[in-house]
Amino acid sequence: MFTALFGSVESGLIYAIMALGVYLSFRILDFPDLTVDGSFVTGAAISAVLIVNGVNPFLATLVALMIGFLAGCITGLLHTKGNINPLLAGILMMIALYSINLRIMGKSNVPLLQEDTVFTLILDFWNKLGIDAFLQQLFVSIGLEGFIPKTWSIVVTMLVLILVMKYLLDYFLKTEIGLAIRAVGDNQNMITSFSANTDMLKIVGLGLSNALVAFSGAFVAQYGGFSDIGMGIGMIVIGLASVIIGEAIVGVKTIMRATVAVIIGAIIYRLIVAMALRVNFLDTGDMKLITALIVIGALVIPQIIEKQKDQRKRNLRRKRGVSVATTKADL
Repeated sequence: MFTALFGSVESGLIYAIMALGVYLSFRILDFPDLTVDGSFVTGAAISAVLIVNGVNPFLATLVALMIGFLAGCITGLLHTKGNINPLLAGILMMIALYSINLRIMGKSNVPLLQEDTVFTLILDFWNKLGIDAFLQQLFVSIGLEGFIPKTWSIVVTMLVLILVMKYLLDYFLKTEIGLAIRAVGDNQNMITSFSANTDMLKIVGLGLSNALVAFSGAFVAQYGGFSDIGMGIGMIVIGLASVIIGEAIVGVKTIMRATVAVIIGAIIYRLIVAMALRVNFLDTGDMKLITALIVIGALVIPQIIEKQKDQRKRNLRRKRGVSVATTKADL
């Protein structure tokens, strides 16, 4: 059980990068970008093919990020210069990327189990430091043998990476161009009245969003040991689930808090899925159903709680009104 939950935290941190990308398009730009389902696989495909052909895994992952940026920019161009509906522009790009991803990989699946990846290189370096051996002795000495994961290298590395990316995203959204992108999502007409180039802001925003998504796809492929043409199906829903769960639990009063919410939401989503799959009558084929139920729950439950709070406030005001009226009558 502990091993499964630990693995969920690892994958949650990797998928949190994708969730930050979805947050950028869905919440900041108010753009329902379905390109995500395709650009996620593009990142995985690019990194896998480059690694198989001998390219350094770190360089391959950075190339995946840049190609993801390009894919997002094309979606932005379709919407802004082609005057195509945002939803349709994303769908068209997603469909196009399916064929492009097949072209990149040359087949539907590229295995990486025999290749050096970012994680195997980090693990080699980590083992030289001897941190796992030290932690293992520590856990054994306090009688927690059953709570020792194979390695802490992935969770520590991804935690550092996601914190750096969160800081960079927070910083970017407070710069002049970042504030302009946020303003486009809040009120495009107002920004247009200031003679700002809203088209360029949308293109840049969507490019950054899909760059993060492709970056996450590259890590997921190397973490799972393969890139598959179908691994991006439903990714936009998973990203939305992470955003909505995080917002419901942590809140969104500031940008810094909102990005923390997205990261926590991605981890919680993975933990919920891991626990759900341990239920006897559910199996891995029910992943999409579980995701849909999680999103429905994250959307509906906060509304119910809010209504109950409002009802309690109304009841309290009514009681106070009755109490005051009774007191005046007694006088």
